[in-house]
Amino acid sequence: MSSFLMNNGQMDRLNLPSALEVSHRVLIAGAGGGFDVYAGLPIYERLRSSGKNVFLANLSFAELRSTSAVELYPSLYEVNANTQGEEEYFPERSLARFLSQRYGTATSVYAFDNTGGRPLRLAYAHLASLLAVDAIVLTDGGTDILLRGDEANLGTPAEDAISLAAVSSLDVPTRILACLGLGVDTFHGVCHAHWLENVADLTAEGAFLGAAALVRSMPEVGLYLDAVFHSELETRSRTSVVNASIASAIEGHFGDFHRSRRTHASKLFISPLMTLLWAFDLVAVARQNLYLDLLRETETNRDVLLAIEGFHAGVRCRLPEQIPY
Repeated sequence: MSSFLMNNGQMDRLNLPSALEVSHRVLIAGAGGGFDVYAGLPIYERLRSSGKNVFLANLSFAELRSTSAVELYPSLYEVNANTQGEEEYFPERSLARFLSQRYGTATSVYAFDNTGGRPLRLAYAHLASLLAVDAIVLTDGGTDILLRGDEANLGTPAEDAISLAAVSSLDVPTRILACLGLGVDTFHGVCHAHWLENVADLTAEGAFLGAAALVRSMPEVGLYLDAVFHSELETRSRTSVVNASIASAIEGHFGDFHRSRRTHASKLFISPLMTLLWAFDLVAVARQNLYLDLLRETETNRDVLLAIEGFHAGVRCRLPEQIPY
C-alpha cells in the first residue's frame, strides 16, 4: 500500500500517495457526475507540475449524444473547449475551456455517459488502454462513495458506485480513491459517524493512505479555486453546491455561509474539515462495498438505481448516531 509521501515534514505543499509520485501517466476521473472531476484538480495540477502526463475524465450528466463531442467508444466522448452543446450546464466543457485558457494549449476532458455498470466498465477499459495509463485516481466531491451499503442513508450512491465498480475491475497498477469535502453529504442525510467507522475499517486493513489539507497558498489549490470560480460564471443557474462549499471552507468561511444564491433556501455548515483530501486504496474500498457486485452487469442508470434500492430495502442497517463532539 502507498501512503502519503511527506516532504521533509513541510505542511505547505500538497502531498500525494507515494504510488502517484512514481507513476508516469495518470487518469483523474470524477466518480459521481456533475462537477466531481473538479475535486481532482489539486492532484491534477500537482502531478502536471511534476512533469507527469495527466488526463481528466468525468461521468457526465450532460446529454453527450446531443453535443458535438467526439465519440471514441460507446458511452465515451472527448470534450474540448469548442464542443457545442447545452449552454447553461456542461461541466466537462467548462473545465476544458478553463484549462485551455489557463495553459494556453488545447486541453480535453473525457466524458462518460451516465449509464449502467457494464457499458461504463467497457468504456473505462477502452480509455485506460487508449491513454496507456499506469494509475487512476477516482475522485469524489463529497465523501459518500465510502458508504458500503448498510448505512441508514446512502446519500447519492448510483454514479459513485458504478464508477467504483468500473475502475476496480481494470488491470491498472495503481488505483486510488480520493475524497474531498467531508460534511457536504449531510444535506443528503449521510451519517458521518458511519463514514468514520468505514474509514477505521479501511485503516485496519491498511487501505487508508492518508489525508492532506488544501491550503489556499498552495499553487494547486489556487488553480482549483480559480476553476471553481470560472465554472460558477459559466453555469450560473446550476453551480456546484459541493465545490462551492469546499471553496468556501478553503477561503476561511464557517457555518451557514452561502457562496451562491442556489443554497439560500438551505442551512449550510461550512467547516475546515471540508478542506481535507482523503486517499484510499480503491480496490479495498470496492471490496468493502456490500452491493457492488449487483451493479457490475447492469445496462442502464435505472437498472443501477433499482438494484441499490432493492438491496438497501433488504439489508439490516446500522442505527444512525451522532459524533460525540
